Amino acid sequence: MTATHTTAESNTQSISAQALTQFCDDYLSTSAFKDYAPNGLQVDGGRPIQRIVTGVTACEALIDAAIADNADAIMVHHGYFWKGEPATLTGMKGRRVRKLMQNGISMIGYHLPLDAHPISGNNAKLADVLGLTITGALYPAESHPVGNIATCTPQTADELIATITQALGRAPLHISAEYHADSAAQTNGRLIERVGICTGGAQDMIEQAATMGCDAFVSGEISERTTHSARELGIDYFACGHHATECGGIQALGEIVAQKFGLPVTFIDIENPA
Repeated sequence: MTATHTTAESNTQSISAQALTQFCDDYLSTSAFKDYAPNGLQVDGGRPIQRIVTGVTACEALIDAAIADNADAIMVHHGYFWKGEPATLTGMKGRRVRKLMQNGISMIGYHLPLDAHPISGNNAKLADVLGLTITGALYPAESHPVGNIATCTPQTADELIATITQALGRAPLHISAEYHADSAAQTNGRLIERVGICTGGAQDMIEQAATMGCDAFVSGEISERTTHSARELGIDYFACGHHATECGGIQALGEIVAQKFGLPVTFIDIENPA
């Protein structure tokens, strides 16, 4: 577990959970998204917020860290109450919510809006650290795209692997486009210049990336079928880790909140190899 602190000029101020949520809702344009979970305030701790902890997922380890930090709120990318999951507060989810309530900690979560934000979003921040320049949407009809197309200095797959490894602190799993016989003639020795990017579990967008003329697709997860798709579509695939690709957005949002309200915000990275 590692912590990154954003120090505000003053730590004596406070804000209500509702006011904090309203600011974030407006900043992230949450009303523009149809999501798989509620965005915004998911658990109201019932007290003014003076200290905030941010993290990727509202797991029990993050909650324990927030308690130790005397935080009044947790802001995350992966919250609770996902579509299709049991609504009952029992078992693991019950323990998490109980700890939040017993310690007066509010939990605020933002999913797709935090992927898509053009400045503070997960895709934008990942592109920044990989030296990619976002030029458009992976799905052109989307006005708030959750996947993007980017360009980069022409480079080999090995060079992009080195960049990813340095930026994220872990090597990606790379599926080469050169394996499949039908694509080898077109991709052997090809430099990567046009890259599809979508953080998290977006491996099934690989076909769209190929359709849009991308040389490579960067995401977090990989499925068994992804390997065959990359080989047969002639597109390099880089699985960089769901967690690793989605640290940037919530860190950036925490920094925005700290600057806006003068509150101390701490990003706590709960190590996750997936």
